[in-house]
Parts: sequence; structure tokens; C-alpha cells
Amino acid sequence: MTGYASTQVLLASTSPPSSSAPVRLGLEIRSVNSRFLDLGFRMPDELRMHEAALRDLISAQLKRGKVEVRVHLESDQQAGLAPPDAALLGQLSQWQTQVQAVLPQARGLSVADILKWSVQPQANPQDLGPALLQLAQDALASLLQARSREGQRLGQHLLEQVGQLQALVAKALPLVPTLVAQQRQRFLDRWHEALGLGQESANADQAQDRALSEATAFAIRIDVAEELTRLGAHLAEITQCLNHPPAKEGVGKRLDFLIQELHREANTLGSKSAALEMTRVGVDMKVLIEQMREQVQNLE
Repeated sequence: MTGYASTQVLLASTSPPSSSAPVRLGLEIRSVNSRFLDLGFRMPDELRMHEAALRDLISAQLKRGKVEVRVHLESDQQAGLAPPDAALLGQLSQWQTQVQAVLPQARGLSVADILKWSVQPQANPQDLGPALLQLAQDALASLLQARSREGQRLGQHLLEQVGQLQALVAKALPLVPTLVAQQRQRFLDRWHEALGLGQESANADQAQDRALSEATAFAIRIDVAEELTRLGAHLAEITQCLNHPPAKEGVGKRLDFLIQELHREANTLGSKSAALEMTRVGVDMKVLIEQMREQVQNLE
């Protein structure tokens, strides 16, 4: 399921105010559709120590989706630049001299370079753990709300498609006995045509008995009443899942299984169909089931 959430917080630097500015810690979560949970992190190297805790926090509440988490840590530009510390300037000059002694062609530090070094965030990465986890919790709560709203819209659309499938099942059920009787009579007519019925009565009766036996066996093979009954049961279960989803477990994987069963029954219905009208019903069912399958993969 798709969603986006972002949050940030301004933290006071733990270094002397003359050499560093306050730091701004921010976190973004982006989620797109995926059948399974795929977590990715983009964060500064100094904060990688907190990746495992973030992964545990997110995976405990999300079960599906390609989720990207971005963490950024930067100096607060609104706080202005602090004047460079004399000791820091001396240290930078000493480092520059040592580097140029080994690499004479290396260019010297510019004013921009010096200012950049002077306002680097100096917060201890270990101290940022609680703040980072709190940001993740806030962003995750916002993301879950967005995904919930999308899930409700998808659920409503799925219920409409379930209603269309139930209408097709209701349309197909009255056709079953009629089609079986028609096929039985058609089989008998062709059998009589082949035999000609110009034979003795005993032979004609024997031929008719055999024809009835063959017609009955054929009627059983084309009878789709059981498939239609199972389709109705699966549709009722899908409706129950969408109207009353489990509190802890998601409905996505369960609906995946039910959609597979719907597809199986629709295929059997199509393969056993012996009339054009029933074939059309089966095709319409497959179209709707395929649309539902794509939507169900977006639900958690």
C-alpha cells in the first residue's frame, strides 16, 4: 500500500556553541505497493548503528509494501553561523600543512571549506537513538493512517466487485439443470440418428439404455453446480474478511488465498462449460477475479 510521512526535530548540539550549531534530525517513510515487506534505509553512516532498532520497530507494524526510510542529520541553517573557534582554525591550518608537505599540489582550504567544517553537527550519534526512534514512531503512525484510508477505499471497491461476482453466480445457477437436460437430450438424439431405430425393439431398448447411461455420465462431467457453490462460499468469506478484518492479523494474505481459490473454480467452470452462455459467464468471472487479485496484493 502506498503512503508517505515525514517528521523532524531540532536538537541542541552537545559541543561548545562557538564551534557548532544546533542539529536538525529528520526522518521520512515512503511506501509503495508490494506483495511482501521490503525495507530499505538511506541514512548517514554515523547513524547506521540505529538501523536494526528502526527495522524492528517498522517490521512490527508493517507486513507488506516496499518501504524506504530516509534519515538526514544537518546543521540548523536558521540558527546562523557561529564564529569559528580559534583552536579549530589552528588545527585546520596544521592539518593543511601536514597534507601539503606530502602532497605539494593539494590546494589550500577555502573560506567555504573552513565555514563548512566549523558548523558540522557535533551531536553524539549514540545520544540520537531515542530521538530517532521517536521520530520513526511518529512518522509510522502518520503512515499507518494514510495506508488505512487507502485500504478502506480499496476494500469498498473489492466489495463492489464481490457483488458483481455474486450476480454472475446467481445468473449461472439456473442454467445448470437446463444445460444438463439439453445435453442429455442432444446426446440421445444423436445416438438415435446413428442407430437409425430401424432395428428390433429389443435392440432399440438396449441401445436406448446404453445411450441414457452415456448421457448421464456426460451430464455429470459438465455439471458445474459444485463449482458455483464453492464460488459463493469463497465470496461470502471475502465479504466477511473485508467487513470484519482481524484486529491483529492482516487480511491481505488470507484474501490472496481466497482469490486463488476463486480463480481455480472459475477455470474449472470454463473448462466444463458446454454452452456459450455459461462460457460467457466464466469469462466475465475471470476478468473480475483478475482485477480483484491485483487490488488484493495492495492490502495488508
